[in-house]
Parts: sequence; C-alpha cells; structure tokens
Amino acid sequence: MDQPITEREIYLTKRFRVILDEGSDECPVSVVATLGKNLESLGFIPSKALFERLRTLSAEEVARFYGEVVPILAAMVGAHRQFEPMYPDFPAQVMAASDLELYVNALAHYWGSFVADLTGRTGYVILPRYPKTERDALQDEVRLRVIDLGSPADFERIFTGLIGANSSISERDKAILAWFVENYGDDLLRLTPGDIPQKENLALLAGLLLNRTEPMFLLPQLKTATDVLRVAAVMSGGDVSLAAPTKFRKFSRRERRFFLRALEGCDEIAEDMLRWKGYWIRLGEILHPSEYKDRYPRVHEAFDILRNDRPFATFNAKVEAGLNGKDLGPTIELLRQRPGVFARRLDHLLRLGGGQEAVDAFLLVADRVATPVLVQVFQHFKTRPEGRSLRAFFPKGNVAKVQVREGALPPLPDDLPALVADGVRGILVRRFGALSPLGKVRVDDSLKSYLVPFAMRSASKALRTIARGSRIDLPEANTIRFFLWWKNGDERADIDLSALFFSTDWARLGQVAYFNLRESDFGCFHSGDIVDAPDGACEFIDLDRNAMLANGIRYAVMCLNSFTSQPYCDLPECFAGWMARETPQSGEVFEARTVQDKIDLASDTTVSLPVIIDLEQSQVIWTDVALRSSGWINNVRATGDNIARLARAMATLDRPNLYDLFLMHAEARGEPAPSDRADTLFSAHEGLTPFDTDKILSEFLA
Repeated sequence: MDQPITEREIYLTKRFRVILDEGSDECPVSVVATLGKNLESLGFIPSKALFERLRTLSAEEVARFYGEVVPILAAMVGAHRQFEPMYPDFPAQVMAASDLELYVNALAHYWGSFVADLTGRTGYVILPRYPKTERDALQDEVRLRVIDLGSPADFERIFTGLIGANSSISERDKAILAWFVENYGDDLLRLTPGDIPQKENLALLAGLLLNRTEPMFLLPQLKTATDVLRVAAVMSGGDVSLAAPTKFRKFSRRERRFFLRALEGCDEIAEDMLRWKGYWIRLGEILHPSEYKDRYPRVHEAFDILRNDRPFATFNAKVEAGLNGKDLGPTIELLRQRPGVFARRLDHLLRLGGGQEAVDAFLLVADRVATPVLVQVFQHFKTRPEGRSLRAFFPKGNVAKVQVREGALPPLPDDLPALVADGVRGILVRRFGALSPLGKVRVDDSLKSYLVPFAMRSASKALRTIARGSRIDLPEANTIRFFLWWKNGDERADIDLSALFFSTDWARLGQVAYFNLRESDFGCFHSGDIVDAPDGACEFIDLDRNAMLANGIRYAVMCLNSFTSQPYCDLPECFAGWMARETPQSGEVFEARTVQDKIDLASDTTVSLPVIIDLEQSQVIWTDVALRSSGWINNVRATGDNIARLARAMATLDRPNLYDLFLMHAEARGEPAPSDRADTLFSAHEGLTPFDTDKILSEFLA
C-alpha cells in the first residue's frame, strides 16, 4: 500500500529541490562532504547553494536532513530494494555457464514453484546457491543529478502549474493536487489561476474541494454537463476522463444542490447529457432533479428528455447528416458554430471535397480553438503529404494503451495541407505574442527529438517523465542493462523481463527472455528467470550495443510480461528501468548511480513496454505503453507480433515536437540569440527542458 506523500517527496520528485531554512550553527565541511559523497552513491549531488545552506546547520540537523531525503532519493532510482539475481556474478557467470547448468538450475527453481502451487506452501523458492565473488569498484563515469535549494514560493508553483496545465495529468500528479487540497485548505484559492483550461483538472479540483466545502468560485468554469459529470465521477472515486465506468456514490443534499445549480448554468444541457446518457440516467437517480424542478427547470427538462427518450436533434447528428449529403456548404456553416469540432472534422471534410471553402471557413474561427488542439492540427497537416502507413492513437483512460492502424489516409489536393498548416501556425504565433516577452531566445535543435507532452493522464510514475515517442540520446556507455524488481501480491507472481530485437525494417532477429538466456553473438544475456517473489525478486538483461549493431540489429524493445496474469496494479510493488554501464562486470549488478530511468508499473494490464533502444541513432525512445495478452500464455513469443507492430508505430510516431512549439514562442515573444547570451534557453538539458512538463503544459500551451 502506498505511503502518504510528503512535501519533501513532492518537491524532490518534481523539481529535484528541497526547502531548508537557514540555521545558526556551523557544520564541519567534512560532515557535509560525507553527506554529498553518500548521495553520489544514489546518483545525486547537492548544489553549491544547498551545500552552503547545510553548512549553517548543526551536525545533528544535517544527519536528520540526510535521513529524510535518502529514502526518497533511493526510491526514485530503485535503490530502496535489495537486488539479488539468480546468478550473483552476472553477466560473466551466465556467459561462462554450460547449457546443462542453466537448464538444471531453471528446472529446480520451477519445481519449487510447482510444489508451492500444489501445496499452498508460500515462500518455497529453490534458487542455486553460489558464493558471490568480490567485484571491482564501479569504474564508470556517471552524470550526477543535482539537488538544489528551493523556496516555498517555488514549491507552491507546482500546484499552480499542475492545475493550470492545458492537458490531462498523471495519477501521481492527481495525488499531488489532492495533497495540496488537504494541506492548504482555504489558502488554496491564492494559488489557483483564475481560469483552469483543462476540464479534467477543473473537475478534479472541484471534486476534491466539494468533499470539504462548496467551491462556488469554480461554478462559472463548469460550463457543460460533462464538466459536472466529471466532478461526480471524481467524488465517487471514478475515472475523471470517463473512459471507465463509474459507480456513483450517494451525495449529500448540499452536494446535490451544487451539482444541480452547476447544471442549470450550463449551455445545451440535454445535448451534452445525451453524449453520456447511461451515466446521467444513473446519476439522475441519485440527484433527484424533480425535487428541485421549480428552482432548476432547465435541468428538470433535460432529465425528462433523457428518461422519456424524447426526440432531440444533436449537433453531431446534424453534422453527420450533412457529411453524408451532397452539399457540404451548410455543414461547413454549421461547424463554424463549434470551432473545436470543426478542427477535429477538418481532414474528413477535405477528403469529401470541402476544398478551399472549408479551409477558409476553418481559419476564420480557428482562433477560438484550444491551443493543444491547434498545435496538433498544425502537425497533422504539416506532415499529411508524407502518407504515413502506420498511425497510432492513444484512447482516453488511465492506462497507456495504443491503437495502431495500418494504411495511409487518402491524399488531399497538394495545396490544402500546407494552407491549413501555415494558417494555423500564424494563428498560434499571434496568440503566443499576447504572452509576456521572453527576451533573447535560443531554441536548441536537439528538441526536435522531444514531443509535446499531451495527454499525460496515463503516464507512469518515473524518475523523469517526458512525452511518449520522445527520443533521448544514449550515454557513451556500450552496455545497456535493463532491470526489473517486483514482489508477490496475494498469490505467486511471475513477471518476466525480455528484450526483442528487430532490424531497420522491423524483421524480428531474436530475443533474450526466460526461455533463452543468451544470445552470445549479439552480446546479450539474461540474469536468470525467477518465478516467485515472496520477499521480492529481480531480473536483468545486458545488451552490448556494438555487437548488436554488427549483427544487423537496430531496435531492442524492453518488454515486461506478467506470466501469471496478475495485472501490475495487483502487486504491492513492481518497477523497472535501465542503466548505462561501460564496464558491466565492475560495481554491483544494480548500481543506483548508473540508473538512467526508473518507471513504476501500476497499471491494470499484464504487458508493458517502457522503452525502445534505437541502436543506429544511439537513442532511447520513451514509450511507457501497455498491452493485454490475448492468449493463455503471456510471454514475448505469444505477444511478439503485437509488440512489433506497436513498437514500430511508437518509433515513427507523428506528433508535434517541442522544437516547433518553442520556435513559435520565440518568434512571437523574443529575438534569436546564442545560448551564452540568451535570456530564455530551450534545450534538452539546460534552461527549460523537455522534463519540465508542468511548465510546458501550463505556460507554453496557453
């Protein structure tokens, strides 16, 4: 069960910063230096400002600070758990072992799990016993993450950034918002922006506050019946995106009045309710709108339409009828009434022959379309002529599932895509020009590899979070080491770590998995399959980049399969990640300071693909997506074809990138300058980076 989050944990995980009041003592340099050295073992180092602040404390206060931050930092990289692989001298031990030795050890281990399942005897785990040889100290050079000194005002900006994000946010970030509501109470109004642009975030805040008080200041922002429905879902512990069914709880009279009052002020109540008719029928049984029919007559009328199936022509029905007709002119005029719907229908309209008339009509109203939608329209039409044969879609919901469709869209007349893209870009630049100036600006080319972080609702908790499909440059180290740690839930849990190998054209060239621990020609080795984890268990895979490239491998896909079919959300803990190792036999098998990424697996799925390694480009493709196994055996043999298709789609994902977004801001709000003279720097590692997702979503998608 998750422990309650703390202010210290929020600030460290979101900003790599701490709040530390100045003391009145003078701690010896040696004590603070020792703290810094110990943090280095986890891959962190205090900044100069933090070091100097620690010097103003007593030795006891420094020790207390160390005791508070180390458990948080250790959990961030996975060092809070013990890693004991089946073969303690991995990878050399697996390289040197005979096939017979590997086979006998695996057979004995599987026999133990069979006996445990048969007898119900928990914890009956048979593992080979090898003496652990002394390993050389870690010889790799590592890039340490800096822990800086922060401030209460900067900490509070976390809330303002999250609630002001113009996109959905992750489950972890929702928990952080809940922490602020719980701990700040009425003072939260001071931190809340006047306009909350994203409806899910608005509903989340309203629902959290409504459990404590009546947030009347949010009423004007609840503009549609769906906004109100989301609030009810939040208060019932359901899915704010409405992708999963919600069982609505009973509401107090005060809460019911709030819902009905909010609904009465909405536009097109009945039409919006019809989009979610089943939800509203159930919710109406709880709200009892007939009790308040005189006070809220529009709400009573809308529920009457729903319950009695009275005829009602919705906007979407009119649009569909128009698109099926021969004359698109009236449909174009109709769509102008709702620019957001127009944006989503534009490609379809152009395929039907809407032509210049449709483009001109859309551009006349496009300045009323939300920025995230406009940015995606720009990207879609900018790359539309490329005719991509594989298209990926991310359905709403808290699980990062991907739908992949084969086949390019029908071509459009040559000039239309560019007309739309150029027109939309101009509108965005004018919109950004109304924001505060940036001064001298530098936008680094490296940002072309990083995508704009839309729809983060299903993002897993991770050491660093970026948009799916983004590409991160690999460190210089030749060996990539995948790692996995998990613990049994109520039953035995067998989670398998695998790596699948593909050529440039996505031909499958092999795999390393529990059934194939070695691909010696590729320089790839598995630490041994463990199928029971009563006290926690781990697995590793080493990948030799040079050997793989020499054998025609371009892509290595990291894959996690729940062989015993428990979804990850049913496990007490499960996490995975990857390390960069230049000398893989030096240091411990798990060395926290070499961890590049660590991701917590807690979704309601049984297959996860955290990352793809693009060896040719020396990049990691951040995927963080999930699958469900369709067969009774859940391993990479059974799911390999689906994995290949999904991985191919993620490796070629067509989404807006941060370079284009920031370039529009630079054009609208600043003037070009070299990095060393820039007032505002956008790059992969300095200034505003792709990992500053809260700031990007709240300040650059406004």
